[in-house]
Amino acid sequence: MKALVFTGACSVEMQDVPEPELADGDVLVHVRAVGICGSELHGARHPGFRKPPLIMGHEFAGTSDGGDRVVINPMLSCGHCELCLGGLRQVCRERQIIGVHRAGGFAERVAVPGSTLRPLPDWLSWEAAAMVEPAANAVHAWNLARAGAGSGGRAGAAGGAGTGARAAVLGCGAIGLLCLLTALDGGAASVDVTDLDPGRLARARQLGAAAAGPGLDGEYDVIFDAVGSPVTRAASVQHLRPGGTAVWLGLAEDTAGFDANALIRAEKRVQGSFAYSDEEFARAAELLRGWDLSWTSPYPLTEGAEIFTGLMNGGLDPVKALLVP
Repeated sequence: MKALVFTGACSVEMQDVPEPELADGDVLVHVRAVGICGSELHGARHPGFRKPPLIMGHEFAGTSDGGDRVVINPMLSCGHCELCLGGLRQVCRERQIIGVHRAGGFAERVAVPGSTLRPLPDWLSWEAAAMVEPAANAVHAWNLARAGAGSGGRAGAAGGAGTGARAAVLGCGAIGLLCLLTALDGGAASVDVTDLDPGRLARARQLGAAAAGPGLDGEYDVIFDAVGSPVTRAASVQHLRPGGTAVWLGLAEDTAGFDANALIRAEKRVQGSFAYSDEEFARAAELLRGWDLSWTSPYPLTEGAEIFTGLMNGGLDPVKALLVP
């Protein structure tokens, strides 16, 4: 079968590879659409977390051998530690991710544990189905932001974001736009966004952003950093109101870069956000039904090496590229 293989630093190749071998409990999935994540572009440039040779791809949907339409929740966990039993599978100390620790969806077919399959509603297109996983990240980030709001509305006793919150999103890539849509759906009074690309800013305005520009002006109850650079992390703290919450999703760089003293003096909060719960994954599929996803761009899997390399090197710039076998 055909598969896009990560072969070394900054290198991916379309290859003919053996059919997947099914271990006990595995199911063969025929991939219909798979998203290219920014974390994969970063991982290909800086091997370590992802080790070549590897078939990446953790945002995908397809059909089982029995013909069922399914979307894959790629988070694998031990299932018995205190974190898993407490509903925090995504931070299990033994977690693994399909497409990172084992072969993923950049292929015509992939073997996955049967426990990762989720039924896919008939009304969700294959391209939309490949967006369930990234959308689940946005749902999780919004829920974390709301966690401190309680019944106190916008401000919240612990700096959370409830109905009527003033929100901002740093970065208008796929995760940033999904955070924008999630916040609006969740009752935010307004959502401002930042990006350096005029086209992405225009798209964010079309999706409902109140203001869109290269930087923030003023204070916000909650700020989502979907970039993860020292500059955006510093901005996410700087523009919080006293007692506000910054939710960090971006993984561009290791360095924090923010003013820790400002965090202390104004009782601001920085909340890390990684992946999602099973319930949030299911909620994402429901939300996608009503969202404008016209900013996604499908390409044939056979063009995967060219598309991935173009994204990685900056020569291609769709907001969200999907590969379709």
